[in-house]
Amino acid sequence: MAAKNQAENILVTGGLGFIGSHTCVSLIEAGYNPVIIDSLENSHNFILDRIAEITDKKPVFYKGDCRDKALMQKIFSENNISGVIHFAAYKAVGESVKNPVKYFDNNLSSLWILLDTMSRHQVCQLVFSSSCTVYGNATNFPVTEDTAPGEAMSPYGYTKQACEKLITWFTQSRPGFKSVLLRYFNPIGAHPTALLGEWPVGVPDNLIPYITQTVAGIRNELTVFGTDYNTKDGSCIRDYIHVCDLADAHAISLQKINDLPHSPEIINLGTGTGHSVLEVIETFEQATGKKVNFTKGPRRPGDIPVMYASVLKADKLLKWKPKFTLTHSLQHAWQWQLKLGKNE
Repeated sequence: MAAKNQAENILVTGGLGFIGSHTCVSLIEAGYNPVIIDSLENSHNFILDRIAEITDKKPVFYKGDCRDKALMQKIFSENNISGVIHFAAYKAVGESVKNPVKYFDNNLSSLWILLDTMSRHQVCQLVFSSSCTVYGNATNFPVTEDTAPGEAMSPYGYTKQACEKLITWFTQSRPGFKSVLLRYFNPIGAHPTALLGEWPVGVPDNLIPYITQTVAGIRNELTVFGTDYNTKDGSCIRDYIHVCDLADAHAISLQKINDLPHSPEIINLGTGTGHSVLEVIETFEQATGKKVNFTKGPRRPGDIPVMYASVLKADKLLKWKPKFTLTHSLQHAWQWQLKLGKNE
């Protein structure tokens, strides 16, 4: 990515999380100044120093919740924000099924407060962290951006659909407002330096950190939820994309946001290839030489059998293609786990 001549301040909500932290690195490398707000509920303060170690630049940081109107006003007033990348949200499918009110309150409230604050400060560029879950239980693959959103299979997926609708209506009501909805698939991996990666608070809900923690001896075994799906080996199929590739796409989206043909512009971010859970386990074992202790269990509520992307639009509009393979992603995830050790 070519660096910008004049640095702009970009608010990154949830900027110390897994995807947010890697995106802050990509933003700095592209010539932006990320300004971070993060509640640290599902992230860690030391990540700020890791971003600085990689980039030689420590972002401005505010500890807090995007639902705090006064804090949001303060951040915009103090930093001359030019654009926003909005990650801050709860994202665990299983947890959302158990506690839907928590997801509606946080994911929807934080967005409308953000949009209201942007409007008050005349900030007109938004890149939104959306998800392939908006497609519901799709039946035709690869999924394209023209695929109509289906019935949400979880409260989490429904909040992403609702957020996309809110951004669409907000964009249409504000001449000059530009927005990009990035629907990404399954982010995995870690920064090649092993200084940044996925480190969920508590028991992981995502496959890769559960694999790495199991191999590291933090978890006793991994459960593969569902092995009787109509897939090649009975386990769920997903499109696993390296987090650094995903992060770069956010910075590129900001660079190109004013030139995109539509607003909001909807863009899938994946690899275009689906891999089953059992295939990922096998690839991890081949890539690292480590055996994964796993057992087969029943299907998990809210899970979709198959989901992988068409990424032709991302190539056409953003000139973006993923650089890392599944093997690279799993190697980097394991290197990150080794750096962490057995800390939980």
